[in-house]
Amino acid sequence: MDQQKAQQRIRELRKLLNQYGYEYYVRDNPSVPDSEYDQKMQELIKLEEVFPELVTTDSPSQRVGGEPLDAFQKVQHNVPMLSLGNAFNEGDLRDFARRASEGADEPISFVCELKIDGLAVSLTYENGRFVRGATRGDGTTGEDITSNLRTIRSIPLAIQEENTIEVRGEAFMPHQSFLQLNEQRQENGDEPFANPRNAAAGSLRQLDPKIAARRHLDIFLYGVGEWETGTLESHSERLDYLQQLGFKTNPQWRKCATIEDVIDYVTYWEEKRPELDYEIDGIVIKVDNLEQQEELGYTAKSPRWSIAYKFPAEEVMTTLRAIELSVGRTGVITPTALLDPVRVAGTTVKRASLHNEDLIRERDIRLGDTVVVKKAGDIIPEVIRAVDEQRTGDEKEFSMPDECPECGSELVRLEEEVALRCMNPNCPAQLKEGLIHFVSREAMNIDGLGEKVIIQLFREKLVQTIADIYRLQRDDLLPLERMGEKSADNLLKAIAASKNNSLERLLFGLGIRFVGSKAAKTLAAHFGMMENLKQATFEDIITIDEMGDKIADSIVSYFAGDEVNQLLNDLRGLGLNMTYKGPTKQDVADDTAFSGKTVVLTGKMENITRSEAKALIEQLGGSVTGSISKKTDILIAGEDAGSKLDKAKKLDVAIWNEQQLREVLDD
Repeated sequence: MDQQKAQQRIRELRKLLNQYGYEYYVRDNPSVPDSEYDQKMQELIKLEEVFPELVTTDSPSQRVGGEPLDAFQKVQHNVPMLSLGNAFNEGDLRDFARRASEGADEPISFVCELKIDGLAVSLTYENGRFVRGATRGDGTTGEDITSNLRTIRSIPLAIQEENTIEVRGEAFMPHQSFLQLNEQRQENGDEPFANPRNAAAGSLRQLDPKIAARRHLDIFLYGVGEWETGTLESHSERLDYLQQLGFKTNPQWRKCATIEDVIDYVTYWEEKRPELDYEIDGIVIKVDNLEQQEELGYTAKSPRWSIAYKFPAEEVMTTLRAIELSVGRTGVITPTALLDPVRVAGTTVKRASLHNEDLIRERDIRLGDTVVVKKAGDIIPEVIRAVDEQRTGDEKEFSMPDECPECGSELVRLEEEVALRCMNPNCPAQLKEGLIHFVSREAMNIDGLGEKVIIQLFREKLVQTIADIYRLQRDDLLPLERMGEKSADNLLKAIAASKNNSLERLLFGLGIRFVGSKAAKTLAAHFGMMENLKQATFEDIITIDEMGDKIADSIVSYFAGDEVNQLLNDLRGLGLNMTYKGPTKQDVADDTAFSGKTVVLTGKMENITRSEAKALIEQLGGSVTGSISKKTDILIAGEDAGSKLDKAKKLDVAIWNEQQLREVLDD
């Protein structure tokens, strides 16, 4: 193909891919299957590789993340990104409405929008192309994060607008992305993010855009900065126009004629916010008419025509009695606050996260302090601050030890990490946590060999390595607490059965840093045998989809160790399977009730576990996800299905019971 024909085909592909991306990521209504999108994207990438001079910054191929940066450049906001004044109750809202109405010739109406808990950003387009994205910073100067923002697929790289336009919005991390990210970080031995806002901000401030690309961020646009299109008369018209240009705006905004309507909207979302799949921390209220906005003007810090109603914080006070240190399976030392029991968001909390030493110092948290506790993301209890005015003088400053609390080895802080680590591979705590991980459900799934049994076996020195599990005898088990003859026999059968697990379970169970359950399955399916993976080079691994530098480095380093090779030889000699037994792409059925279907499992199943159902559905060509959306084809509901069942009914999703699932699986 000559360059002219290539250029024409590239234009066609870009137009199609931009359309498909808009339908999928903005409208939530895809018109083509993922396979067609992927096929056209690969065709575009290949053409651009052959004709690199035709690559442009607004090509859909540029979303995967460019080269890492050395540092972020500063960006001046020509129109300042001011913060908003706050309202905390109905009286504050009425005062705002009164002030806004004073001196107005015509009645004032308002626009209410959900206040997304994310990172405020600006996007600049010139001649229809996205040329720069920046953080809010101090309102006057932000940081250039263009490369990271390009990876958010709901941000259009090109729009039908020739004038220069700067739009503003909130980048955020949806709940599902947040949970998946934290699960992955915990599997890798990394500290989980405290809440979706921190996760979003941390992702967009990565110097390597490829990291941001893997975090599945999203954005809602809500306003403008520099604006050369002056024909619109209201904020509500601007929101409509932004949507027409292809920007993603939050569909929940409402135009309110009176402050009573505003208060009704606020009350409604105070109750309904848990149903959203993203975090909000309040409601933004704006005067709708742009001319009235100009008349009201600004204070030094915020506009007089807008205010943010902040939801009441889920915060309580209690006393911090002690700080407990735990050693994870990768050696990370995690401090946890031990508290006087207190009710937070409907549950009793006795322990709360302190994250790391830097946080304890930054917040000046001391033993004996009265502290404020809240649930980060309404899920994880954390200590957010000490109440200085209640100090008596008896409080004691806390400092992290220099030595591991379990084995006495020196603690170190690796480059670019905030956590302290014990680097001793024979640290008892790491060995014990590694054993608990090995037998867990997502790993070798040895029924009856739970955490309490592992701790007993470890304490009695019956199991010190993974291989020791497979050397256990009946007489070793009988002296254990609550271990009768039948339980011992059943446990030995479960241990023997686990020897036949497919390779990916063993790989995940070994606890290789950065190799979670999904990566383990990908690696097992690709290499087929443990021996092939052992001999793989960095280059062999990095060519596999979703395998980054860190994973490749970690795997090569892991298999280079003499102790690891001895362990694998022992496991092979004890009869453990070292090959992949799962379905390959060629094995996946293409003409079943689940072919091409997106399935969600919820509730308690009587005769099959969720993991078993998930594996069988995937083998029959289905995709199993964790949350209900318009893209869901089937919800399989067991007992106590809860909110997912309610949402499926609202969205008209097909609902099956366990019996219907069994009938399809047994066909």
